[in-house]
Amino acid sequence: MADGPAPSPLSGGTPPANRLLTLDALRGVAVMAILLANLPGFGLPDPAYSNPLAWGSGRTSDLIAWALTEILVNGRMRGLFSLLFGASTLLILTRADEAGRNGASLHLRRMAVLFVFGMAHLTFIWTGDILAHYALVGVIALAFVGLGVRPLVWTAIAMAGLSMAMGALECIGLFEAAARNTPQKLALWDLYQDAFGTPGAARLMPEVQAMRGSWATSTAFRIANNGNPLIDVIQIGPDTLSAMLLGMAALKSGFLTGQWPRHIYRRWAVGGLSVSILAYATMAAASWSSGFDVRMVALVELCLNVPFRLIGTIGYAALILLALRPGTWWTQRIAAAGRMAFTNYLGTSILMTLVFYGHGLGQFARWPRASLYVLVIPIWGLMFLWSKPWLDRFGQGPLERIWRLAANGIQR
Repeated sequence: MADGPAPSPLSGGTPPANRLLTLDALRGVAVMAILLANLPGFGLPDPAYSNPLAWGSGRTSDLIAWALTEILVNGRMRGLFSLLFGASTLLILTRADEAGRNGASLHLRRMAVLFVFGMAHLTFIWTGDILAHYALVGVIALAFVGLGVRPLVWTAIAMAGLSMAMGALECIGLFEAAARNTPQKLALWDLYQDAFGTPGAARLMPEVQAMRGSWATSTAFRIANNGNPLIDVIQIGPDTLSAMLLGMAALKSGFLTGQWPRHIYRRWAVGGLSVSILAYATMAAASWSSGFDVRMVALVELCLNVPFRLIGTIGYAALILLALRPGTWWTQRIAAAGRMAFTNYLGTSILMTLVFYGHGLGQFARWPRASLYVLVIPIWGLMFLWSKPWLDRFGQGPLERIWRLAANGIQR
């Protein structure tokens, strides 16, 4: 195909004229693909998310499932969500200001409502919530919307560097704690084992029993054991902010709206994904060869994968933009899923917890890791089948409408 501008982001579909097809489609791919990363979080105890030996027999099929997800998906779909969150923040602010409204005030109200949604999700549905974190980091991101493309990129790089430095400091503490020759070091070692290591079935059984119990029991467990979103802003906020700022830069530069030449998108897709996939494969091999030692797993998760996550995120965004074909059935369906990403994200949590938790089928920690992925196709199918008909009839996802009305209502 000859080089030239990518297809117009506003062509070939029925969405309102102020919708950007490129952003909707990217968001649709992200909300679908992030399920691949989140399935272990729904169906297995918490440390199994990062360490496949934390729960289960360590079967070859489970290790391969972990490796494929780690190499191809992990981090980059969350990165894509963060990228798009930053771009959408800028877009909403700009359009509100152009319409004579106070964009900053609207943004802060939206973040307040999103934080309430996130805390409800975190407390009453699933401990893997990211919405409350996005709301808090989104408030910080407001301070950077006036920067140009290059300052945004350099600030994003600086935030990624800060994230790596903070992760490195954590890992230094973990490596020193390996001696376990003082009560403090032993406590720190056990803390990281519980998060990234293989703490043993006895330590994980309270979580397993709680998730297999009633909704009240699992909710009580989450309340007692959930992380603090305010602490998360310090620990992983710089990493999230780096992707949000990169999203703002990508929108301002025209990258996310499909305005760059196709050969540039190809370079980013091939180069970014090659570097990212090779790096993640190397890190996965190092973790595997170490026997999934908690020090290696934590080093990868907290420090080493940060730059390659950003590079891979841009690579996937470029690949998706290249693949878009406005007006085709699959592009319209994916874009529709993206327009309803908020509803689809929370809806996925509800469906998955109904499968795995005790108020539903009670299958938590009963399935081998590899078996979890049989749920991908039906969930993707639901997103494809219901999103566009709902939008054709109502124009907006149900939770998107509630979010908008609540944010506007705060003003009154």
